[in-house]
Amino acid sequence: MLGLALTLLLPLVSASAAAAPPPPGSGGAHVLLETALGEIELFVDVAHAPVTARNFLRYVEDGRYDGGRFHRTVTPENQPGRKVKIDVIQAGVPPEKEKLDRPPIPLERTSETGLSHVDGAISMARDTPDSATSDFFVCVGAQPSLDFGGARNPDGQGFGAFGRVVRGMDVVRRIWRSPAKDQALEPAVPIVRARILPESGPPPAK
Repeated sequence: MLGLALTLLLPLVSASAAAAPPPPGSGGAHVLLETALGEIELFVDVAHAPVTARNFLRYVEDGRYDGGRFHRTVTPENQPGRKVKIDVIQAGVPPEKEKLDRPPIPLERTSETGLSHVDGAISMARDTPDSATSDFFVCVGAQPSLDFGGARNPDGQGFGAFGRVVRGMDVVRRIWRSPAKDQALEPAVPIVRARILPESGPPPAK
């Protein structure tokens, strides 16, 4: 399961001062995660995963991820009981803000969005379908078992991909390789601030 946040609160400026989420029908938005190990820039794909993307952007706009942390790393070495292994890092809001989470959102399956869990894909953590709230994860390498029909989750419904990293995969991999006890990062990697960048549009070409 991709859930269960361990988080740290830091007093920071709200992300709403940066830029508002793009209007419905636009391509998407760029979000900058300022972490203790460096910056990660995300493209949030509103066009293909509108429900999931706009849910994530509302959390960013409200400053809910400020003071949160990357709290989990999943590597080949720390999932011995799983036949289907994945490589991801997971982040969430501070525990003080979990009680303020919005209602769970419907699962936008990759079979519907056309997105997939490629290297650098961002996706929502969940337990059962339609249970995602604020925790999200980043793929390290392609993870097709997380797509619809994939075998990582027994229900076969996959996870809700909603964009990808466009800058900072070196930081993602640094977090992924950080010390952990089982899958819990020790220490967790703080998210200093998450903000929506003024420019919106498609991600830059690879």
